[in-house]
Amino acid sequence: MGANSSSISELPENEYLKKLSGAEPISENDPFWNQLLSFSFTTPTNSADLKLLEEATISVCKSLVEKNPRTGNLGSLIKVFLSRTKELKISAECQNHLFIWQAHNALFIICCLLKVFISRMSEEELQLHFTYEEKTPGSYGTECEDLIEELLCCLIQLIVEIPLLDITYSISLEAVTTLVVFLSCQLFHKEILRESLIHKYLMHGRCLPYTSRLVKTLLYNFIRQERSPPPGTHVFQQQTDGGGLLYGIASGVATGLWTVFTLGGVGSKPTPQLEQCSPLANQSLLLLLVLANLTDAPDTPNPYRQAIMSFKNTQDSSAFSSSNPHAFQINFNSLYTALCEQQKSDQATLLLYMLLHQNGNVRTYVLARTDIENLVLPILEILYHVEERNSHHVYMALIILLILTEDDGFNRSIHEVILKNITWYAERVLTEISLGSLLILVVIRTIQYNMTRTRDKYLHTNCLAALANMSAQFRSLHQYAAQRIISYTCRHLRRYVYVLDKLYFPHSHCSTLQHCFSTLSDNGEELLSLTCSHILRSYASSLFSLLSKKHNKVLEQATQSLRGSLDSSDSPLPDYAQDLNVIEEVIRMMLEIINSCLTNSLHHNPNLVYALLYKRDLFEQFRTHPSFQDIMQNIDLVISFFSSRLEQAGAELSVERVLEIIKQGAVALPKDRLRKFPELKFKYVEEEQPEEFFIPYVWSLVYNSAVALYWNPHDIQLFTMDSG
Repeated sequence: MGANSSSISELPENEYLKKLSGAEPISENDPFWNQLLSFSFTTPTNSADLKLLEEATISVCKSLVEKNPRTGNLGSLIKVFLSRTKELKISAECQNHLFIWQAHNALFIICCLLKVFISRMSEEELQLHFTYEEKTPGSYGTECEDLIEELLCCLIQLIVEIPLLDITYSISLEAVTTLVVFLSCQLFHKEILRESLIHKYLMHGRCLPYTSRLVKTLLYNFIRQERSPPPGTHVFQQQTDGGGLLYGIASGVATGLWTVFTLGGVGSKPTPQLEQCSPLANQSLLLLLVLANLTDAPDTPNPYRQAIMSFKNTQDSSAFSSSNPHAFQINFNSLYTALCEQQKSDQATLLLYMLLHQNGNVRTYVLARTDIENLVLPILEILYHVEERNSHHVYMALIILLILTEDDGFNRSIHEVILKNITWYAERVLTEISLGSLLILVVIRTIQYNMTRTRDKYLHTNCLAALANMSAQFRSLHQYAAQRIISYTCRHLRRYVYVLDKLYFPHSHCSTLQHCFSTLSDNGEELLSLTCSHILRSYASSLFSLLSKKHNKVLEQATQSLRGSLDSSDSPLPDYAQDLNVIEEVIRMMLEIINSCLTNSLHHNPNLVYALLYKRDLFEQFRTHPSFQDIMQNIDLVISFFSSRLEQAGAELSVERVLEIIKQGAVALPKDRLRKFPELKFKYVEEEQPEEFFIPYVWSLVYNSAVALYWNPHDIQLFTMDSG
């Protein structure tokens, strides 16, 4: 990297860049442009070289900012690019490498300059630099007033109209990148931009008619995942004798400082990460997410979001709604396949969320697929590896599950899909399990991780909502899934008693009880020792009796008293006190989930009844608890009914015999004896002003994931570097 790095640092001294940023105006017809644009490179991709390139560009830009009002050279460069793009489509069809090559180089320079300009000045100042002309410095010429709009429109046309070939791949990628850069002014503002010059150009005027075609092209770029062509197929190579570039154009320039841009070129080995991705697909997806999350204009909704909300399957022959002029059709099968394959990236998961939440056509199609496991399994892997994912990615994956579980058909079908050998699930060997049972295991594991580590109420609430939506359709639960539902509930029942012990009996702590809770492992399946079980039984009944009479008042007084004593010593409130309400909410919801399953599909789930009977002693202690006694009625009835049948069958029963008795009893249990509760149904609704979450999130993805784009982290205002 050394030679390359030192060469990049010398760019400000390059004679052609010095002339571009100098005091002398350069005519659009000057041969200088051929010399400036005749270089061969593969754009740097590692952060160190990108940072060096950024610093070198800043030096050139400082000079250009100072001189451009008199020279208008920025405008001249853009006009040179615009003139060369007019023949790009024909050049691609005729395999005219030369024309495409120079147009790409012009756009690369424009993009580098724009990125620095936008990070260093307001949109008003930027607009002024687009209006400066060579003849009368500082004046406003009618011909140049809309140069920004002309450039934006040209970039969009380039993306949607130029066929994607090996020789056009780089310029297509550069056009997408330049649009991202144009919109990057948001990075340098803490507040969400609701009125922006660039937004206005993209939502109105000449750019607006291209809305649906741009969204469609960006989606197809994501779907196709076209890899970058081998280095050298889209740029000119030096002749074998080393005598300059093909056609002999500006060989002196190409063999000089410009060759620093051959980083990663012929002969160098790309990193495995870059080998596995498509730069154009990645950049197109990021641009699509940025466009879809632009705020609505005062007089019109965001047309790009409208296009994403309304596009249909190519097999859908129904008429488009006249209310949405931006609707289009796309191949849903190809889109579904790409979404299934790309869920390891935040941006693909965010796209899936947007489509499921906003596009009813996509949601209906996905829910009708018979291979839904191809989509659900990658989402479950994201949640399973929660420790390795950023919180936003986990949120999106979880909300996707919540949206899917709103559909009863989905909740039924996932129990019919049988999976073999889930290798990434490490807690237990799962040689055969239904998709529904695996989903339950992963969601419970996510709740448990959250309760013990991140303590995010939003996360566990949505996890429980997904389980609740599924509960009425639980079918043939795997033994381990049933065990985890019950053991996780028991874990919180024990934890609840422990916290109450701390609150109500602060001077008589049970060291054995405390020790047992501190040593329970993450899977939560260990039984308390006999000593602790005895202690629990000895005072739980009287404690709950007290609570049933004046639960809220006593609890409030105890908590306030505890807070007062802690405040006086400047100590933080203990976790167990902070957690009390959360634990109670989790217990209540888990009991409702168990009750829903028992009420609606008891005969389909003998393993759940077995697990419930195994832990019946703990559940029986909570039958009179004021917060749970209503929901405990059915659970207590099931425990009593099946316990009685097991007692009648005698002692020393095998597991198989117990399950047989449970199956027989499930048929015999009168359904009218179980109290009916309202169906558990939760629907995902976006928060008010969702842009406050999504816009910083999207731009953090751009900042971290965009190909060959670097911004100085100290300049970023929209989010902190550890956000997400």
